[in-house]
Amino acid sequence: MAFRPLHDRVLVRRVEAEEKTAGGIIIPDTAKEKPQEGEVIAVGTGARNDQGTVTPLEVKAGDRILFGKWSGTEVKVDGEDLIIMKESDILGIVG
Repeated sequence: MAFRPLHDRVLVRRVEAEEKTAGGIIIPDTAKEKPQEGEVIAVGTGARNDQGTVTPLEVKAGDRILFGKWSGTEVKVDGEDLIIMKESDILGIVG
């Protein structure tokens, strides 16, 4: 991919939600919510503090993450729907 986020930004691909609930009920497309889990595709170099030093990001490409429902900006890169968000919008890394 020919896209690299800047500074403390992260490029994320949404991971599709399950089609069924744990009880076996099939969820129709109209009732599904956008998934809040994704895979990190690319990361920026890090955040710059007041002294000018760069602090590297804690996430790396390939990590599965959880993020807020309204986090980031949706973009289309190479025909694929992706999200660009700040590292601070990430809630956690899924083991």
